[in-house]
Amino acid sequence: MSSTSRLRSLNIDNINPHVKEAKYAVRGELAIKSEEYRAQLKHKNPPTPPDSPLPFDTVISANIGNPQQLDQKPITFIRQVLALLENPALLENEEALKSSFNYKQDAIDRARWLLREIGSVGAYSQSAGAPGIRQSVANFIERRDGFPSDKDQIYLSAGASSGVNTLLHVICAKPETGVLVPIPQYPLYTATLSILNARCVPYYLDESHAWGTDLNVIKEAYDKAVGEGTDVRAVVIINPGNPTGASLPEADVEAVIKFAAEKKLVVMADEVYQTNVFIGKFHSFKQVLRKMQEASPGTYDNVELASLNSVSKGMVGECGHRAGYFELVGFDDEVRAQIYKFISIMLCPPVIGQCLMEVMVNPPKEGDPSFELYNKEYNGIKNGLQERAQALYQAFKEMEGVEIGEPQVCIHALLLMVNNG
Repeated sequence: MSSTSRLRSLNIDNINPHVKEAKYAVRGELAIKSEEYRAQLKHKNPPTPPDSPLPFDTVISANIGNPQQLDQKPITFIRQVLALLENPALLENEEALKSSFNYKQDAIDRARWLLREIGSVGAYSQSAGAPGIRQSVANFIERRDGFPSDKDQIYLSAGASSGVNTLLHVICAKPETGVLVPIPQYPLYTATLSILNARCVPYYLDESHAWGTDLNVIKEAYDKAVGEGTDVRAVVIINPGNPTGASLPEADVEAVIKFAAEKKLVVMADEVYQTNVFIGKFHSFKQVLRKMQEASPGTYDNVELASLNSVSKGMVGECGHRAGYFELVGFDDEVRAQIYKFISIMLCPPVIGQCLMEVMVNPPKEGDPSFELYNKEYNGIKNGLQERAQALYQAFKEMEGVEIGEPQVCIHALLLMVNNG
């Protein structure tokens, strides 16, 4: 029994047992210990090994994709626009912005447009996000997939993690509810299911085939879970994979959608690393589903797909701004109303993050004044990630007793792939 049980209302024995059950090693014991070391080093100014109780002078956190903590530089256009949104008074002197701070006209124009859409970054927006920003997301999805996208099916969120939390809260109706989750996986899914007192149904990715998704393995996991009394309601696909760095071929995406249609499963497509593929091609679940619906009218009309994206990953790496979105396809209108009610409880996602999302999905285009610098910075980040992924791959490949597959995706969490692999 807790020693504080008679002194306070809460103790370790009477809090929500599902919170205690949840495991989230990404921010777990090792991460906490690293922060303790960082605090010790900060106490010494400057911290140097001879004066420090620790035999090192810096701590590098490689437990989570957090690129700017590892000195990835923010993209100039994005930060210029955000600065104007946070302090609109700067717009009163455009010439000073241009002559003294190297602003281009398109950054100034974008900030003015966003301010017209939101009013102020310090004000609440609609619960699903500002309509104009959701329209920009819909336009991005249309350009990417070649199929229409409806802003009213798009919900902005405080990072993709918040979207996952929303969807799982709606899906998990009882303790017997099960969700198929890939292993290895980003532990957000298993931790959230634990808190919701629902069942994780693990299916294992095939390391020998570049950590691909084997439909037979998913079917076996599904059948076993159903045989044990689990009401399997959804399947999670992380594509490109985190932490595996795998990018699914179109045939694998199609196979998962067919299975979901057969078993009436919600497909949760975590696609936050979609821009990081350098071997093969990213195939969005939305695009593949629309192709299947065109090829077989009526067969896949009721497939429920939720696709998630984020500003935290890709080349933007703006984790701290907490911005993401999810798009719904094929959901019942009454269910969507309940999803809207759920997100309304939190009022709205961070408005400055919404604006950042708009800039990510609608970057400067060729011919725009800011395009040259944006393109240089964007590709510099992407090429740097690819080079580091290859260097790490080669280093581990040459180690005795170590086997590692060639990375297909330059993800910020590549170190996690090596540790888990």
